[in-house]
Amino acid sequence: MSNGRLGDRLIQAGLITKSQLEKALDEQKRTGGLIGSNLIKLGFIKEEDLLHFLSKQFGFPAIDLTKVEITADLLKLVPPEVVQKHKVLPVSRAGSTLVIATSDPTNYLVIDDIKFLTGYNIDVVVAEETALKDAINRYYDNSATLMDVMSDLEDLELEVVDEEEEVNIEELEKSTSEAPVVKLVNVILTEAIAKEASDIHIEPYEKQFRVRYRIDGVLHEIMNPPMRLKNAIISRLKIMSSLDIAERRLPQDGRIKLKTTTKEMDFRVSVLPTLFGEKLVLRLLDKSALQLDMTKLGFEAKALEDFKEAIYQPYGMVLVTGPTGSGKTTSLYSALTELNKVTQNISTAEDPVEYNLPGINQVQMHEEIGLNFAAALRAFLRQDPDIIMVGEIRDFETAEIAIKAALTGHLVLSTLHTNDAPSTIHRMLNMGVEPFLVTSSVNLILAQRLVRKICGECKERLELKPQALVEMGMSHEEAESTEGYQGAGCEKCNDTGYKGRIALYEVLPVQEELKELILEGGSAGELKRAAAQSGMKTLRQSGLHKIREGVTTAEEVLRVTAADDNGNGSSPQKLDSEMDHTVPE
Repeated sequence: MSNGRLGDRLIQAGLITKSQLEKALDEQKRTGGLIGSNLIKLGFIKEEDLLHFLSKQFGFPAIDLTKVEITADLLKLVPPEVVQKHKVLPVSRAGSTLVIATSDPTNYLVIDDIKFLTGYNIDVVVAEETALKDAINRYYDNSATLMDVMSDLEDLELEVVDEEEEVNIEELEKSTSEAPVVKLVNVILTEAIAKEASDIHIEPYEKQFRVRYRIDGVLHEIMNPPMRLKNAIISRLKIMSSLDIAERRLPQDGRIKLKTTTKEMDFRVSVLPTLFGEKLVLRLLDKSALQLDMTKLGFEAKALEDFKEAIYQPYGMVLVTGPTGSGKTTSLYSALTELNKVTQNISTAEDPVEYNLPGINQVQMHEEIGLNFAAALRAFLRQDPDIIMVGEIRDFETAEIAIKAALTGHLVLSTLHTNDAPSTIHRMLNMGVEPFLVTSSVNLILAQRLVRKICGECKERLELKPQALVEMGMSHEEAESTEGYQGAGCEKCNDTGYKGRIALYEVLPVQEELKELILEGGSAGELKRAAAQSGMKTLRQSGLHKIREGVTTAEEVLRVTAADDNGNGSSPQKLDSEMDHTVPE
């Protein structure tokens, strides 16, 4: 059932208003999901009312899938690819009749196909869209493998260990080698690779144990393994990471190297003790997916030219800024790859070292033994370096040594945590660095954010009212000629409308006019205005360029960028109210 048809029928029945449907459609564009689930999430309709409506409309009984347990034998009756493609689920069987749950009981062709494939007579029950999708993910998880694993788990006997009890390490080690636990952990890791996740979150709560994947910067719940397997799964991952399973009170860090048939993947593992057990976060480090070609990272032509010019200077500093997860490491690694020649001695101080770059001397920080960024920098300067990368400038000591290196004939690359490029200068001044040292050492500052790209498989036209784009900062002429796009949602993008990410860049060369303003003690606002007058494109302007190119959506740009100082930049709520979400024929 299409969003439009369901939404229109709900309006006709008086269950929602046109305004509520528009808001739910806007929410769907931002976060993905199905229209029914978005209406429920926004509080416009209760789940039981939606189920009752669907049942009454089509004359089929309703079912609450959260209260149904489906056996492995039943799941095997319908091929997983049919379940995934048509969003149907076998829920029970009586004699020669198979009961199928669906959110679209009018799709008679699918029902006939299942009847032909299974040889059973088919009865239909109506399920809420989100509950159906969650159940399919829980039982099939896009592969028959998980279904098989979960069926194996039914027979596994493991006791829940009370948090206050002492854990029997020998018993725990034995349980981690049980075939179903090993298989389930392998599925969690390999499915994360298949879904191109960047992180896996394994989280214990009082009455729930869940696994989430971060895909294109957004977390998605994937499965809820049985609570009785909590300690066994966590311990299995700790053993794979060469960590101490007996230590459950302190944070730990480790790594897993996993070989699949197609690639080799590193997982960086972080263990954190929480109230109801240890939470694990695994960062996936896929060397084959690491994009080190600067021309494909998202730079506009002028920004890329300025960045390349700065990194090819014989000395000075290039600073990359942005929050955690904004792609700073990728930008720095791409710069190092560009500079990595046999004639250059390159050393990096990183915490942690994420990827191994051949030909570059990478050093892992160990604060506990005194090997921090400042100590590594001092050692680098005795190693005849040409280019130095410092993972992050966190304090005055590191900043002072980095500046001295930049002033004595070395190129220094590093990162800072600031909101934009001009505010980086004030951050350094606040650390205690003298203004004349900033102006004489810093060549260029680059700020960046990551936005999700519109899925190429389900990309479609979306009309935007020009005024909404003008309020975001676009000129009237550009707004009139800009064509909007969105992702309708498909299997390729997990119904989110987005697939992959691209960077927005704000590149600020530190030129003479800016240096004079710094030495005069200019405020952060004055520095921003001077940077704009010198031709710097802000993060918001870089985002608007991506909208004009049809790469991303206005919602994504609003999500990660702030309004410019000229007052342009709608709030997401105001933009939503001014968008026309009608897709042209």
